[in-house]
Amino acid sequence: MTGDLFPSWMLWALLSACFAALTAVFAKVGVEGVGSDMATLIRTAVIFAMLIGIVVSSGQSLSPSTVSGRTWLFLVLSGLATGASWLCYFRALKLGPASQVAPVDKLSVVLVAVFGVLFLGEKLSAPNWLGVMLIAAGVILLAFK
Repeated sequence: MTGDLFPSWMLWALLSACFAALTAVFAKVGVEGVGSDMATLIRTAVIFAMLIGIVVSSGQSLSPSTVSGRTWLFLVLSGLATGASWLCYFRALKLGPASQVAPVDKLSVVLVAVFGVLFLGEKLSAPNWLGVMLIAAGVILLAFK
């Protein structure tokens, strides 16, 4: 699945979207009987165990010394941002309907586009910017009853 019409990353991105949707549905049910922070801890422990299994079974090195300092810095920052995002997401799911929480969470798509331009030097075309605005408008329409 390569080429301009369907780049190789597209399958993984679509699978990510499907799993993210399932995450919202499963998490909404899961937070009903437990605090949102405990729910986040349980979810994180499952992900941690799953990833150890994947790394070990694929034969990848578990040696932290093979990772550069710059890579460590940005992966730690990314991990902190992910943790903060998950804590906020589970708190929002505890308090609100998944059908409204998840779309607001997806404003991250808009923010990634803007941050990519501002901080990574990425370029967006006019149709790309239109897509960003439509996503933002869609979030607004979904977030409010």
